[in-house]
Amino acid sequence: MKAEKRLGNSMDHATAHLMEFTTILSTFTHQEKENSLGKSENLMHNKEQHEEADYYKKIGEVIRQYDEVMLFGPIEAKEELLNKLRQDHRFADVKIMSDRRIK
Repeated sequence: MKAEKRLGNSMDHATAHLMEFTTILSTFTHQEKENSLGKSENLMHNKEQHEEADYYKKIGEVIRQYDEVMLFGPIEAKEELLNKLRQDHRFADVKIMSDRRIK
């Protein structure tokens, strides 16, 4: 898969805010969830937790490269990521903001 470079721009006549976009996909797909439902519910839950941890880890690796980060998206996912980043000392110098909280 080819990585695409994306840039967002929000501006007025005095200031332009440029936002670089990187897409990271979770490997725990809807199809995997359907397949796992046929198996043990405990096994599916365990796999989902591992996949989610890996997903957040990949996002964190990108976030560590920045001084300030703004989180967008559904509240539950955003809060889960924010909580994980707060627990990791490597993000102590990264200002992480969302529409609900500021770290």
